[in-house]
Amino acid sequence: MTDARLDLDAGRVGQDLVTLVLTVVELLRQLMERQATRRIDEGDLSDEQTEEIGTTLMLLEQRMAELCAQHGVRPEDLNLDLGPLGTLLPRD
Repeated sequence: MTDARLDLDAGRVGQDLVTLVLTVVELLRQLMERQATRRIDEGDLSDEQTEEIGTTLMLLEQRMAELCAQHGVRPEDLNLDLGPLGTLLPRD
């Protein structure tokens, strides 16, 4: 019987976890942005609501950039390759 232990680098595991969490947050941010755009296009929101959503989405995008920089994660690192399904996040 062989010893099948994994040699895990704790720092790398932590960095991978940060990248995964930021990927999920970025996915949710993009979904919220698309939903807001759809509601604006349909005229479901007042001018005040539209302005508030725009400001909120802008601040959220800015905060995501700060978090990525703080943790040494490039924005392109947030896009998981799902094999034959393509990538998790749409490419701009």
